Amino acid sequence: MPVISGLHHVTAFAKDPAANLRFYTSVLGLKLVKRTVNFDDPFTYHLYYGDRIGTPGTLLTFFPQPRSARGRYGVPEIGEIDLAVEPGSLGQWEGRLSLAGVPTQRVRDETGERLHFHDPDGIRLALIERSSASGHSGALPVDRVTLHVPNAKATVTFLTKTLGFTHSDESDGRHELVLGPADAAASGGIGGRITVLQATTAAASTMGAGSVHHVAWRVPNEAAQKAAAQAILSAGIAVTPIIDRQYFHSIYFRIPGGMVFEIATDAPGFDIDEPAELLGTSLKLPPQHEPRREEIQRHLLPLGSA
Repeated sequence: MPVISGLHHVTAFAKDPAANLRFYTSVLGLKLVKRTVNFDDPFTYHLYYGDRIGTPGTLLTFFPQPRSARGRYGVPEIGEIDLAVEPGSLGQWEGRLSLAGVPTQRVRDETGERLHFHDPDGIRLALIERSSASGHSGALPVDRVTLHVPNAKATVTFLTKTLGFTHSDESDGRHELVLGPADAAASGGIGGRITVLQATTAAASTMGAGSVHHVAWRVPNEAAQKAAAQAILSAGIAVTPIIDRQYFHSIYFRIPGGMVFEIATDAPGFDIDEPAELLGTSLKLPPQHEPRREEIQRHLLPLGSA
């Protein structure tokens, strides 16, 4: 049985917070469901985009750092992010992105046809049609992440033996993994896919604007999270204590290959400090940073409206 039940969110670095907001809300049509700060660096925004209530699996989150340099592609790296769109809509999205001045490229491989493009910071995104995307109005659920690793065998072994992924395909250093049975790849389900690519370059990646920092996977509650932590520890990998992120509880670890993974709980959710209809409309701070609100707001650049 899988230790995790699917993707929770993907977190990346950006440069201009206002440009980031415009692209993900106006161009991609996502909702800003939480404007808060990096709990470990409260002078940096943490922006969450997703469906109207921030359902786990629909979430892309960003740390915009105006003074940051551009990240460098290399190894190890969490590369392209696939987002799911409704069947038959790829042409419409191609036109929408073209009108917004975003270059696109259609690519077909053994896993389907994708529309590839980049966000303003160079993050590699792709749209792929999935039947189960039809139930996520106003959202583009995260369907797949791609990992570029120095030793694909070690990474795949950990993902299958410890986290519960299944090998669905393998060819020329490319490993396709799905959560649960291998035939889940054809079921149209969202949020349980990873592509692992054997690196063909020795260039080291560097974090910066346009880099994906980590991928978070979901579990229903802390009991499941503790079981996941034990499975990871049993594989000889260190895990952080449970950390309260206000809207979910998290543990972090580095998988073989070097990338940061997180396991996050579904609860308590994004409506614990503002009503669902007002999600993302005002700056929310965790209790430990609330006494510094005026100081924090002076340091943050104007964000504008979503």
